[in-house]
Amino acid sequence: MKFNKWTLALAAGGVVSLGSIAQADEKPMSQVLTAVSSTTLSGYVDTSAIWKFGTGNENMPGRAFDGGPNNLGGNKLDGFNLNVVELQLEKPLSEDQWASGYRVQLLLGPDANFYNLSPASLGSSDLSVKDAYVALRVPAGNGIDFKVGSFATVIGYESFESYLNPNYSRSFGWQLEPTQHTGALASYKVTDAVSLSAGVANTWNAGINARANRPTGPGGANVAKESEKTYMASVSVTAPESWGFLKDSAWYFGVIDGLAGNSKDTTSVYAGGSLHTPVEGLSVGGAFDYRFNGPNGVTVGNNWAWAIAGYASFQANEKWKFNVRGDYTEGSDGTFYDRIGLNQNRLGALTLTADYALWANVISRAELRWDHSMSGDKPYGGTVNPATGAVTGLQHNAVTLALNLIYKF
Repeated sequence: MKFNKWTLALAAGGVVSLGSIAQADEKPMSQVLTAVSSTTLSGYVDTSAIWKFGTGNENMPGRAFDGGPNNLGGNKLDGFNLNVVELQLEKPLSEDQWASGYRVQLLLGPDANFYNLSPASLGSSDLSVKDAYVALRVPAGNGIDFKVGSFATVIGYESFESYLNPNYSRSFGWQLEPTQHTGALASYKVTDAVSLSAGVANTWNAGINARANRPTGPGGANVAKESEKTYMASVSVTAPESWGFLKDSAWYFGVIDGLAGNSKDTTSVYAGGSLHTPVEGLSVGGAFDYRFNGPNGVTVGNNWAWAIAGYASFQANEKWKFNVRGDYTEGSDGTFYDRIGLNQNRLGALTLTADYALWANVISRAELRWDHSMSGDKPYGGTVNPATGAVTGLQHNAVTLALNLIYKF
């Protein structure tokens, strides 16, 4: 250890001890190392190339993070894309009765602009925060785990992280669900098979530190002195080992109710699960979403939407995995697109995904997806006339091919 001239002079005069100084300097460093020793760094880099068959990419209703210029996530069609980079720092809860920890997830890249922005954000910084919470355990019963801060929603079959999903593209149901909340969530494991969670948050929809105030004043002015809160609850059942081939199959049910960005009381109900089968490598799943009074810029008054999806996955060998999803949705006009006065949106889709493990830590997959309007209209594709803004060349169907490479670290 190096000492400056002033410290050496004091030591020579017997005023201070070099040993005590060394111990004093080492102690804070030891405390820092102890605090971060159990913190892990992980994340991923998500890239893609997507091609839409035919001409015209203006509209792709029902597509999230892989559609045209009018879709959530921006224009991804007919080109190469950096989707998102995620960095995660986490200290998970230990087995201690009074355990504590945290998680911080940072999103960088285009997809970050459409996820969980704070009210002050302009939505174009390519930076957002996903999960960011303090984790705590209270030794009541089997132990109650708390998350306080920003955390993922308690409902849904699919995740924002596409590598956690059986398919690269998201289902219709994913867009009907909230994604993130700022609040507090408590989870309790009743038995090895049954877990419960309940929480309270600022809003139904995402937005760190956002507030939900119901317009109550003259002309819709927002005069509420106290913001209203969002409440959520879920239950999950996981098949134990004694259930044979069904082991680790899981079923979920959840409900969320609160004010959304449209200042309407919005209710989401979800039921879904996955089921292992006697056929080695084959599993199936299903999901149902219902949303009442969600964000909608077209329908005046009450609006609604629901979606159903079925999944099948087959692990052929150590390298190959195949996934198929069929989903269908209905909703008030404006749920996914404006039918210009017609009653509702009705969309269907079939998605086939092949995953081949070639490189270590890399997810490499190809996906073919067919979207179809069940209403007889033409909502897909189209080309915009820059002079008039009119859209021409719309189609009944859309077929896309996507290649997805994700490196996990």
